[in-house]
Amino acid sequence: MQIDLKSLTYTELENFLKDNFNFPKYKANQVYKWLYRGVTTFDEMTDISKKDRENLKEKAYINILEIQRKLVSKIDGTTKYLFKLSDGEYVESVVMRYKHGNSICISTQVGCKMRCDFCASALNGFIRNLTSSEIIDQIIFAQKDLGEKISNVVLMGMGEPLDNMENVLKFLENIHHPEGLCISHRHISLSTCGLVDKIDMLSDMDMQLTLSVSLHAPNDEIRNKIMPISLKYPYEDLMKSCKNYFNKTKRRISLEYILIDDLNDSKECAKMLSDRLRGFSCHVNLIPANSVKEKPHQKSPMQKVMEFQAELKRNNINATVRRTLGSDINASCGQLRNKEKQN
Repeated sequence: MQIDLKSLTYTELENFLKDNFNFPKYKANQVYKWLYRGVTTFDEMTDISKKDRENLKEKAYINILEIQRKLVSKIDGTTKYLFKLSDGEYVESVVMRYKHGNSICISTQVGCKMRCDFCASALNGFIRNLTSSEIIDQIIFAQKDLGEKISNVVLMGMGEPLDNMENVLKFLENIHHPEGLCISHRHISLSTCGLVDKIDMLSDMDMQLTLSVSLHAPNDEIRNKIMPISLKYPYEDLMKSCKNYFNKTKRRISLEYILIDDLNDSKECAKMLSDRLRGFSCHVNLIPANSVKEKPHQKSPMQKVMEFQAELKRNNINATVRRTLGSDINASCGQLRNKEKQN
């Protein structure tokens, strides 16, 4: 069976090339660099001999993604990609432009198991995990298409990153490597709906990632209604893991809070959340809910969003309202894939 070279770490690639072709280390370095420049065939590796390239073709392949659809916002230049995978499945990525550089929100799974009640990613169920090469290729092929460097990465697209931990950890090793994309872990944000055991594992690794936790409620009663994972990992256990992550890494936690009209957006909810978070070094990112036609929830009116933020700030809780980007292209994840699947 052929090996997906881009799903190997640098050390694994060195060993594979040495064991199979007796390549010296400098050749492994050349191959690795080519992979992260986004070559699609071995023939593009012009400083590798033709004989070596032919040998590589026999035992390995280079994963590629095909741009199935590309939408560009006329409002702010946000670019949304629907990538077609080698097995015909689809994932979405979104490139956002900021003053400090380009950020990309990428997917880690085809579909999702978590079934959060406000999210479109799980509407067609869970299909499979992405390989580490399919995760990093979203960045590589977006950069190639745009002709621009991406400096910040958010694992907040389709899927739960910590439910695909083995491939995500390989991705994190490769993206950080100086001969690869060389993106610091400090410029990577990993979003989770709250897999407590996996958060604890990340804490012990001390990779200096920004951890974003999908909270979306001030208590278990509300959280259980919209996030099934809360039934397995109660609120107190989740907050304990978040505090443990901060204590070990000294990286401030970002708490994501989607505001849903008449469910979790009252002043009482804001007060309860303030009590929960008092004394904890975190940042609350308030997000007006996206409209998903298959879901009943409605976005909170902006007045209630601002009142919720004001209540948190009154209690000395750092809170901002996420700026909506790509509103004219439905830039939230899951919707473009669902449309493609329906066609």
